[in-house]
Amino acid sequence: MSETEQGGHPARIQEKISPAPETQLPATLARTEPLPAVVEHQPEGRRSVWTRRLVILALIGGGTGFLYWQAHRAPAIPAWIVYGNGRLEADPIDIDTKFAGRIAELRADEGDKVVAGQVVAVMDTRDLQQSLERGEAQVDQARKLIDEAQANLVQSRSAALLAQQELKRTQNLLKTGFATHELYDQRRQALDGANAAQAAAEHRVSEAEKALIAALHDAELTRVNIADNTLVAPHDGRLEYRLANVGEVLPAGGKVFTMLDTSYVYMDVYMPTLNADKVKIGSDARILLDAYPDHPIPAKVTFLADQAQFTPKMVETQNDRDKLMFRVRVRIDPARSQAHADSVRSGLPGVAYVKTDPNAAWTPTLQGSAE
Repeated sequence: MSETEQGGHPARIQEKISPAPETQLPATLARTEPLPAVVEHQPEGRRSVWTRRLVILALIGGGTGFLYWQAHRAPAIPAWIVYGNGRLEADPIDIDTKFAGRIAELRADEGDKVVAGQVVAVMDTRDLQQSLERGEAQVDQARKLIDEAQANLVQSRSAALLAQQELKRTQNLLKTGFATHELYDQRRQALDGANAAQAAAEHRVSEAEKALIAALHDAELTRVNIADNTLVAPHDGRLEYRLANVGEVLPAGGKVFTMLDTSYVYMDVYMPTLNADKVKIGSDARILLDAYPDHPIPAKVTFLADQAQFTPKMVETQNDRDKLMFRVRVRIDPARSQAHADSVRSGLPGVAYVKTDPNAAWTPTLQGSAE
């Protein structure tokens, strides 16, 4: 084998594969071996510093999260306290018309706080005013008829008295022979006629008096209807909705306002059988609203359903909804709800806690400023 076949001398091989002089590249570009990769070596001490920092940050974050959980976690509930989720409600009252008519004036609006007896709207009562004037005229006419009937009664009584005296004189004359039986009979008939006329006059007076009473009742009824067309607030509370405007014609029972009775504020909650069986009417309760988690509100159990029902869809429970629940109503003391009427709003979510052991004390989170 020749030197060429065995690889030859390196000089000869280089000579064969070297490019022509006119195509040779510059010496810097003709280097064929690859450049070494630049690897930055991080000192061992620096990596350990970053590791320690990450561990410290993780510990700080975990500690902060634990403290936050501790501060905001749900308080432990003793076995003698049962609870349920619900929404605060105030008893709604519709202020509506008694008769069909047109709204003449509105004296309040949504959100206004009203007191019992305050006028909130006035209906058009011009037709009733005309009826009242007619009724008052009938009252005057009935009084005049009474005066006339009483005058006729006086006249009838005078005529009856005269007839009675003439009959008595004729009877005395008849005994002495100075009067005939015919005259005596005439005097007797005259007395009977006078008595009948007196009875008729008395009857007319009675009828006139009854007519006056009827006219007075009609006029008073018209006044009552006029008063009923003045819509007033039946209780202290706050107007929640205005459902009609000035000039609208409403039928009988047409709603003008819906108000909230701030003296009847409650929360309906639904409890499973095991919890509802422990609750009694009058049991002490606390309402804790989501908007005021640090202010438990004293309440009492005022209603307990005697039959289970399916849980309504609007009731939020912590676990899966039970199929059958008992409705329990806890009501806030009227004096307290009236004192905080400005804060009463329907629909505020919260939790109602009921104490099943009357001798046990509330937990600090539920006692708070409520006592």
